[in-house]
Amino acid sequence: MSLEQLMAFTVTTDHARQLQVWDALQRSYSQEPYQIRRMLTEKTVRASDRRVLFVGIGAYENAGGVVMRDLFQQDDGGWLENIGLLETLVAEKLKTDAEHIATEGWKWIEVAVDFPYGHDHGLRELDGIPADLTDDERATREALRTEFDQLQAQYEDADELPDEVDQRLSEIETALEAFESRPHVFDPADISRAGVFVSIAHDGQLQVDRGYVRPEDEAPVVEPGQEDRDDLEQVRIDNDTSPVQRVVITIGGQAEPEDDEDDVVKPLPDRLLSELTAYRTLALRDAVANNPHVAMTALLHKLCLDAFQHTATGNCLEASVRHVFFSIQSADLKESPSAKAVTERHDAWKADMPKDEAALWDWLAALDDASRAALLAHCVSFGVNALYEKGDRYGGPGLSVHGVQHRLAQADRLARAVGLDMVDAGWRPTVENYLGRVTKPRILEAVREANGEQSAQLIDHLKKADMAKEAERLLNGTGWLPEPLRSSEATTADIGDADANGGEEEALPAFLADGEDTASEDETDAPVVIAAE
Repeated sequence: MSLEQLMAFTVTTDHARQLQVWDALQRSYSQEPYQIRRMLTEKTVRASDRRVLFVGIGAYENAGGVVMRDLFQQDDGGWLENIGLLETLVAEKLKTDAEHIATEGWKWIEVAVDFPYGHDHGLRELDGIPADLTDDERATREALRTEFDQLQAQYEDADELPDEVDQRLSEIETALEAFESRPHVFDPADISRAGVFVSIAHDGQLQVDRGYVRPEDEAPVVEPGQEDRDDLEQVRIDNDTSPVQRVVITIGGQAEPEDDEDDVVKPLPDRLLSELTAYRTLALRDAVANNPHVAMTALLHKLCLDAFQHTATGNCLEASVRHVFFSIQSADLKESPSAKAVTERHDAWKADMPKDEAALWDWLAALDDASRAALLAHCVSFGVNALYEKGDRYGGPGLSVHGVQHRLAQADRLARAVGLDMVDAGWRPTVENYLGRVTKPRILEAVREANGEQSAQLIDHLKKADMAKEAERLLNGTGWLPEPLRSSEATTADIGDADANGGEEEALPAFLADGEDTASEDETDAPVVIAAE
């Protein structure tokens, strides 16, 4: 045993576990110190984990938890052994925080360590008003800004900031950000029907997202002149024993008269209304078709309501983009560069966009052509669906196999049109997102394609868990992608032409054309359990 190996074993005081790892190393290709530390800490949680930062390592140790430390290397606070205890402490603290938030009067609260990307899909976000600052808080904010400006001016020409100055600037920035992200104040009537998401941010701070309304909790839409309708309905219910009140029908806030009141002007029959409005609809279609600017405004207006306000009320334009939600996703999807870019762009548009529907129309109509095109592209993007689904081969109600293939062929064409490159988009092969989910031959194939046969031979004798970890290291920085994520080199024949020929000429993505779905689910989908030998 080398000195470096011996130093790595000091991470834990569990002698039996040390012997297990040492015996396993004798049959392993990799006997590096980092591999020893990885094996000894594989069933622990790093002290830099958001859960540990949330509860505090002191609280964990006070509860009897054990922390493993590396005596010879920087370990970012070490590793926590008692994962069950940590989860209990996290759950208890989150529950306490949620109970405190519940006193604000919200209808529901959802609590989780982390929520997946798109968890608020289909919910309407309330528009709150930032809480006002007190005089003392305003004075503190101005003092911090002054100090920040003075420090920047003082060290403007310095090649490198002193550590204490750099730390102070960071503290001031954090404090100023806290002033900008103060909780919003909501209308009590909105609070009674809305809810809150409570989770833990990446830095261990409590993250509270207030003001989300589910479609079933929306207040009934009251049209002009209809304000007293609920009162009339309540009177009818309260007087249910009265035969006279029981027959009252409210239409537009007015009581419909009895049939024998011939001298009173009655509302138009429903059928006549339908016939008249059908004529108007057809005429309106023709007028809109001859006015591209208004047509674009109407489309943008509807798409903005769908994408930003999630309104469930009716609209005169039957055009929409259905926001495709990812029911199956990897844990790191919400932290991907694409997810962050979409969120930042969405928030930027939302900050400028009026909340009132009428004001929104005027705002859209006044936008320049470049801004209208950019906003249209943003709204349309939420409807892009390039997801693989297991198609129904037997003609059931679900999406057919041909339907899935057609969708992916279209997505492939769309990717070529925008020049999509998943390497530039930030995807990298890891044990969690690919290498630990496929068979050993596929792992070796990936390394062979990226680095050549010699690199594949270096790991071909390893067990799957070790092979996946080594492959992740070997593939890092190579730009290798699995087939479903590669840019297609297929011809760009029009899909419509393929459909006209019965679909036989349609170019399918390679991962569908090679019989991928015939692989055993036990081999490809089973989670990798990394255990000591």
